[in-house]
Amino acid sequence: MARGGTTQSKVHFKGKSDDFLLFIDDLDAYKKWIGDKSVPLVEFVSSFQIFVTHKQGSQGQYDTASKSSLDNEFGTTDETEVIKQILEKGTLQDVQMAERQGPRNDSNGAMGAN
Repeated sequence: MARGGTTQSKVHFKGKSDDFLLFIDDLDAYKKWIGDKSVPLVEFVSSFQIFVTHKQGSQGQYDTASKSSLDNEFGTTDETEVIKQILEKGTLQDVQMAERQGPRNDSNGAMGAN
């Protein structure tokens, strides 16, 4: 059975000192939020974690943003406020994840062949 084959949405914000990322679960709710700020963030923000890529754009290793990097870039350490700024000023990127085929658990050995 195929697994994967999904789309991952993220918002990328290129700051002065670093690049920041947020992951989006519900793309339609995010687009609705752009025009109507009464839509709750919990409806579409994947996790309330802000990631930095150390000037690698939207690629590279994702690390959790420190309070000092948020304060330096956005003038606040309030993560909800920073998330709003990233969502408003950042660019939406969709990444298509490829489907995978093959066994789910190789440790089962030949059990599945019976």
